[in-house]
Amino acid sequence: MDSRGFDLIIFDCDGVLVDSELLSCRCLSEVLAEFGIALSIEQALELFLGRSTKAIEQHYRDLGQYVPGGFLPRLKSHVLKTFVGSLQPIPGITVVMSELRAPFCVASSSDLDRVSLSLDVTGLASHFGDRLYTAQMVKHGKPAPDLFLYAAGKMGAQPAHTLVIEDSVSGVQAAKAAGMTVWGFVGGSHYRERDGRAILAGAGADRVFARMSDFWEA
Repeated sequence: MDSRGFDLIIFDCDGVLVDSELLSCRCLSEVLAEFGIALSIEQALELFLGRSTKAIEQHYRDLGQYVPGGFLPRLKSHVLKTFVGSLQPIPGITVVMSELRAPFCVASSSDLDRVSLSLDVTGLASHFGDRLYTAQMVKHGKPAPDLFLYAAGKMGAQPAHTLVIEDSVSGVQAAKAAGMTVWGFVGGSHYRERDGRAILAGAGADRVFARMSDFWEA
């Protein structure tokens, strides 16, 4: 599989461009604890990897647990502060982007402020400009296909000629539901103790790789 055969490449942000998933899950666990809800980092990864904050709220509503109105602002503040001090880019991602010839963009479950900050603090923002699409812009987030279809539409690409790079089951499912090719990336720190290859292949990824230096390999 050669990514140079596609008309558009869509990158997820968290866990693909920036090594943020463990940081995010730690923040989620800590903030939920402030509101009296116990959630381990491992549970956060299992339940919410690649999902939006709407999905978090819906999960607890379905369980009959009330999440106070101050939860989301507190979570956002804690995540942004943590990212400024600790967030790093995925090793090798800048080399990949410098070699891309097809148009590319970001499609993330995170909100626009968080995506913008993530790219700014890791030095990746200049590669994307305003080509940032988030779950805030569509009715249904991942694993629904809405966000990827929206991004492809904005970029003027057909789903069948679009490649998605994803690190989560919900993201892989969303890309497949959109009729796109999807490569699973398992090089983020959140997969050090988990069998990411099996997880993403089981979700339907067309290929799984662990290092950005292997991006171009068949």
